[in-house]
Amino acid sequence: MRIAVVSEVSARDKNPYILNALEPVDAEIYNIGMSSATGGPELTYIHTGLMAAAVLATGAADFVIGGCGTGQGFMLSAMQYPGVCCGLVTEPLDAWLFARINGGNCISLALNKGFGWAGDINLKYIFEKLFSDGFGAGYPEHRSESQQESRKILSGINGLTHRDMESIVKSLDRQIIHTAFGHNAFSDFIKEFSRECTLKDLILEQHNE
Repeated sequence: MRIAVVSEVSARDKNPYILNALEPVDAEIYNIGMSSATGGPELTYIHTGLMAAAVLATGAADFVIGGCGTGQGFMLSAMQYPGVCCGLVTEPLDAWLFARINGGNCISLALNKGFGWAGDINLKYIFEKLFSDGFGAGYPEHRSESQQESRKILSGINGLTHRDMESIVKSLDRQIIHTAFGHNAFSDFIKEFSRECTLKDLILEQHNE
C-alpha cells in the first residue's frame, strides 16, 4: 500500500507526529504536503483536498491521510471530488470502524482541536487500528454483507453526482490549481507513481507553467 500524507498550513507543525506514528505501518509513506522544510505558497485544506483527490484518481496513492485544525475542512474539501471516501477520525475506535464498515480511501484528522497531552500517542493508536484488520470486512459480522452492498451503492451515487476529475481541474480557479499542483513534493509524487492518464498530463502541465 502507498500512503500519501497531505498536511496543510494550520497543522503543518503536526506533520512530524503523523510521520512518526506511521512508522510501524507496513506501507510506503510519502509526505507530499507541507512540512517544516516546505517553502513556497501556503496550502490550505482547499488545496490539500484537491491534491488528495488527484493522487487517488491517478493511482499514485492507495490511501491519503490529511486533516486540518478540526478535521472538518479537509474532509469536506476532499469529498467534493469523485472517487474519494473520506472519514473524520479523532480516536482509534473511529479509525477501526471506518476501515471495517466504510472501507474508505482517505481520512481527515483533527490536528489542533483536542490535540493536547499525548496527542502523538493518540495518532499512533489511530493508525494501529486503522490498518489492523483490513478494509471493508464489516462490523458486526452479520451486517457485513449489507454494508458491502451499501458501499457499492454509495460508490455508484458518487459517480453519478460528480464530473470527472479532468473536467473539474480544467474549470477550477487557476490560482487554486497553480498553488496545489505547483507544490514540488506533490508533483514529484505524481510524476513518479501516477499511471499514464490525461489527469497526470494536466497536473504536470500546470506545475511546469
